[in-house]
Amino acid sequence: MKTAGMALEQLSEVVQRCQALPDDSYTTEDHNIFTVAGRTCIEEGNSAQVLSIVLDEKNQEIVRCMGWNLLPPLIQVLLKKEDKNLPQCLAIFNHLLETCRPKELLIGLLEQLEQDDPDTIVESLHLLLKPLQKVLLCLGGRKASSLGMALSSVLDQVAKLPLPHTKEQEEDDVFSFCRCCTDMIDFVRPFVQEVRHNLLNNEMQSETTNRTVGRQGKDKEDELRTELLKFCMKSLSHPLLEVHLKDPDTLALSPLRTFATEILNILGSIGESIAGLVHQPLLKRKQVPGFLEEEVRYPKESLASLAHLVFVHHLAADTFPTVFSPVFSLRCNIEHVSLLLSRTEESKLQKGLELYEKSLVRVEDGSLRADLLEIKTFLTVPQNLIKVMTICPKHELRTKGLKVFQLSVDKFNTEAKYRFFQYMLKTSNHSGVEGYIIKNIKNQIDIALQPGNSNVWFEGVQLMPLLRKVLILPDGPETDLLQYLDRIMESLNLLRYLVIRDKVTENQTGIWTELYKIEDTFMKPLRVGVNMSRAHYERELQNTMEAKKSKAKEESVLSVSVGGEELPSMTPESQIQALHSALHTFDMIESVLARIEELIEVKDNL
Repeated sequence: MKTAGMALEQLSEVVQRCQALPDDSYTTEDHNIFTVAGRTCIEEGNSAQVLSIVLDEKNQEIVRCMGWNLLPPLIQVLLKKEDKNLPQCLAIFNHLLETCRPKELLIGLLEQLEQDDPDTIVESLHLLLKPLQKVLLCLGGRKASSLGMALSSVLDQVAKLPLPHTKEQEEDDVFSFCRCCTDMIDFVRPFVQEVRHNLLNNEMQSETTNRTVGRQGKDKEDELRTELLKFCMKSLSHPLLEVHLKDPDTLALSPLRTFATEILNILGSIGESIAGLVHQPLLKRKQVPGFLEEEVRYPKESLASLAHLVFVHHLAADTFPTVFSPVFSLRCNIEHVSLLLSRTEESKLQKGLELYEKSLVRVEDGSLRADLLEIKTFLTVPQNLIKVMTICPKHELRTKGLKVFQLSVDKFNTEAKYRFFQYMLKTSNHSGVEGYIIKNIKNQIDIALQPGNSNVWFEGVQLMPLLRKVLILPDGPETDLLQYLDRIMESLNLLRYLVIRDKVTENQTGIWTELYKIEDTFMKPLRVGVNMSRAHYERELQNTMEAKKSKAKEESVLSVSVGGEELPSMTPESQIQALHSALHTFDMIESVLARIEELIEVKDNL
């Protein structure tokens, strides 16, 4: 371990030796000695002596070539802030920025940017972004790839920080995340201004300008623009797709909302059309300059995030044309919605639901035609909604999913509703969802039977194929009645409604013509199924009660099999209660079924 005195002596010796050498002809050994000795001096508190050496006019070529190696210990002192050598270290740091070669400074600064502790990440970004910006600006027309490398490193560091989710966390900036967002915008600002200036100059150039001569410069401009575009796209994906922006009414001054606004402003400044990006799914593939394929240049998640900012939070609304019809916007946004709802993260699911809702409310009820259902996403989105409604752990999202699902149904015209119901009954594979669809079918029939509302889809000949899909037991008499309870009860309610509402003499729905088939395919198998299930559960109840009596002293927990499957272990009392509940369900089904049979018999005798 070198002592401070030895290190200072070695530093002085290598500097003196190098003064006599031609510019930039220093050996690897010279570099190593300068680096080790210089760093040790700074670490041991001899910053004043190092500052004197660095500022000496005779040493400027040495500093230019080797000075950047002193960055690590200098930055550590600057991050600590309370070090007594802070003024001298800051002076050395600033002189290195002025003197050293930009490319080497860039490497040195980016290496020091890499941190793991959140607090250190925040302080490093705040300390080093300004110097990085200064170094990059010194690179002139060669800075595009270096800017891209710097922005990638910065975003990787920001991604390690915890996100503010509550109003208080954002308002108080408890994780200093918002401060980093502000620093990033300040960092890219001069590069955005440069691209914008170049774009304006290009627009002003005459058509007669010799384009071949200016092609190389144009390529450099395109590369810089591409790096800024990548920064915006990555920011839209993280953090903006993962945080929940607060409305101005909730948080008047929202740093995250400001960051989102700045990202959209940058996109506009570098020549991107916000409307064009949002509508990208329906636009022809653009021939764009640069080396990126379209899917890489415009990542789908980033475009979905952008659409959410525009339609839900109304950012950049003043730049968004109003000529697009609500149906066209829905057609574009449903591609974004499909992507978001296919994810599992709650933040993305919520944004997908919000974007779909905002896109739907602008559409007139009953206006969407059936041919839209030929577009794949108009069918995959409902399937994704079903997953949210049925398996999402968050209650608020399940409730919101159901609300948006119904809203989407309301926007279809009668033919589209009919075909949509057919599709959902065929594909949903969930009793609760099927029950909800059957309830919607009942509502549409009720509307069709109102005076002046007649339509060909929910009465007469067209209705019967749909009713046949509804009034049937999936597995005949062996159908698991408890598993399919929601579907069965809504089917019975629909049948009861039809028998009551539709007169035998009018037969608007065709139910009376089809009734004998319905009795064979639905009512009789259902009654057999109820009787079989009741007998099975009564036997299980009896066995359970006997087991409870005989084994009460030996065991406190029982295991019971129903329908060939073992129910979860529970106390005998809980098991008996569950079996009683099942028997009550069968009584309820039988009661509604008996009522329907009575109504049919009465109407037959009229």
